[in-house]
Amino acid sequence: MIVYLVRHARAGHRETWAGEDDTVRPLDERGQRQAEALVAQLAERDFSRVLSSPYLRCVQSVEPLAEARGIQVEAVDPLAEGAGEAAALELFRGLDAPAVASVHGDLAQMLLGENLKKGATAVLDVGDDGLDVLERLDPPA
Repeated sequence: MIVYLVRHARAGHRETWAGEDDTVRPLDERGQRQAEALVAQLAERDFSRVLSSPYLRCVQSVEPLAEARGIQVEAVDPLAEGAGEAAALELFRGLDAPAVASVHGDLAQMLLGENLKKGATAVLDVGDDGLDVLERLDPPA
């Protein structure tokens, strides 16, 4: 199954966020531009679902894309920060069509074995025996 793994767009620095709960840290201006540019970057790609960590910055990273396709962002706990690789892989293996998944850096690191820049996308082929990285797309400007 093809999964477009999107690391959430830029949301400023965790250390300077004054909010009590890190789940509500929004995208900054650059992150909003990255989210909007993702629409054009994935315009020719086939997917019918947009999944996201429930954290605001992940949801905001794919909202313009979902809106452009006329579909809803599905906030799912297996993509939340700290949920772990096994939960995400189980979710991906259960998909019946290609999907976009907006995630945090920790999950991207676990799945790819390396960092994925904020706003970047990795095109994955997820199967029962693991995953293959088919392509990496740089973060939109």
